[in-house]
Amino acid sequence: MKRFDVVVVGAGPAGIGVTSILKDLGIKRMIILEREEVGASFDKWPKEMQLITPSFTTNFYGHLDLNAVISGTSPAYMLRKEHPTGKEYARYLRDVSEYFDLPVVEHVNVEKVIRSKGSFKIHITEGKPLESRFLIWAGGEFQYPNTNSVPGAELCLHNSRVKSWEHVKGDEIYIIGGYESGIDAAIHLSRLGKKVRVLDRDGRWSKQTTDPSENLSPFTLERLRQEIIYNRIELVSESTVREIRLEQDKYLIYVRGKSSPYQSATPPILATGFKSSLVLIKELFDWEKDKDYCLLNEHDESTKTPGLFLVGPQVRHDDLSFCFIYKYRQRFGVVANAIGKRLSMDTTLLESYRNEGLYLDDLSCCGEECVC
Repeated sequence: MKRFDVVVVGAGPAGIGVTSILKDLGIKRMIILEREEVGASFDKWPKEMQLITPSFTTNFYGHLDLNAVISGTSPAYMLRKEHPTGKEYARYLRDVSEYFDLPVVEHVNVEKVIRSKGSFKIHITEGKPLESRFLIWAGGEFQYPNTNSVPGAELCLHNSRVKSWEHVKGDEIYIIGGYESGIDAAIHLSRLGKKVRVLDRDGRWSKQTTDPSENLSPFTLERLRQEIIYNRIELVSESTVREIRLEQDKYLIYVRGKSSPYQSATPPILATGFKSSLVLIKELFDWEKDKDYCLLNEHDESTKTPGLFLVGPQVRHDDLSFCFIYKYRQRFGVVANAIGKRLSMDTTLLESYRNEGLYLDDLSCCGEECVC
């Protein structure tokens, strides 16, 4: 059995980012296990989808590009794009993982994880189990679409299954879900000349807070305003879909409080988000009472299983959600510091990451609203 100090599961931005800091710290017996290839989830985005956070090369003045996950790198500089597509961002991840010689092993699928006698036994599809003192879960969410949100959801097309919006047939399209992915779909379908009706329970497009986890990004709102003037997009709030049926080649969308269903000639688009990738190891975490998120201590470590850390979009502390790259990358240094100290390493070099937004251990400064 191969033994490691640290095993990282997932070679997306979270896995690549935290591993680069651990390598800088001096950890050598370490490996990243990737089920497909580096950045595979981004490669599967619809062709037209872009990162909503802007990339800008500000490194020269001491500020890290919002979409960077490694110090001294910038997707804006590398790709010459402010809002990279999924495939472009996947290229950034592959290039930096190669440049920094990160220990990635691709096409390795984790089947089971067992915690025993102070270490983790990681069972993989092919080959002998691996043993590690620490396990960092960096699995993303895009590969786990939420396709059973309502009865009849299996009749719909989840937005993550769309390779390009050019492939969607029909002239009138219904979209269920009005957050980032739903509005992004509506914008691209409208640009193709299609009429789109977006059904959303909360009407996110009308909310305004400084937390982008709660409302649409400026990038999405700006594009929506540019497109909605053509009267091809209809936004319908307070529309909770309770069931979808297929009768006589018509898709019937039943909305709570509405006497008759909407009718569509084509499968509705599901923009209902994603499930947790933690399903494989859910028993190794304590969960918040309604099962929305796992409970972590101040080191982003499982409150139930010592040595198991979480990085990436599923990190959450009470009302603080770290679901975007520039948010969750701030916790990389916290995880690295906890592991380094337990390996009796000198972690003082991690202090250099604070100014770059890669080491935030005081959450009291979060949650502040803008005054204007």
